[in-house]
Amino acid sequence: MQVLIIESRRPLAELWMRHIERQGVDVFLATSTTEAIKIVRQNAIDVIILDLVLEEGSAMAVADYACYRRPDARVIYVTSTTFFSDGSVFQHMPNACGYVQTSTPPADLAAMVEHLGVN
Repeated sequence: MQVLIIESRRPLAELWMRHIERQGVDVFLATSTTEAIKIVRQNAIDVIILDLVLEEGSAMAVADYACYRRPDARVIYVTSTTFFSDGSVFQHMPNACGYVQTSTPPADLAAMVEHLGVN
């Protein structure tokens, strides 16, 4: 399984990555839209962890591109804001499979990846 984490705060992305790698999963990190799109284009990504608020670029652009390029990829959206707190992310983005707060324990996020991913 291949997972892509798209998170502007590299230390947080690396924390998530360490927990997910313990499952024997290949993990890619991107801190911007440009990096994320390049990784999606070049790899068979199964699960994407995507922060809805990126410092560089647009999370929506990455989600749209992933939906086109990797339609079977499942996306877990994370946020530290109340943006989409009403659950409308599932109406607006067809590849949405999860929506959690950034403060979700890394082990819980890793369990979601294991559940959604394809081995």
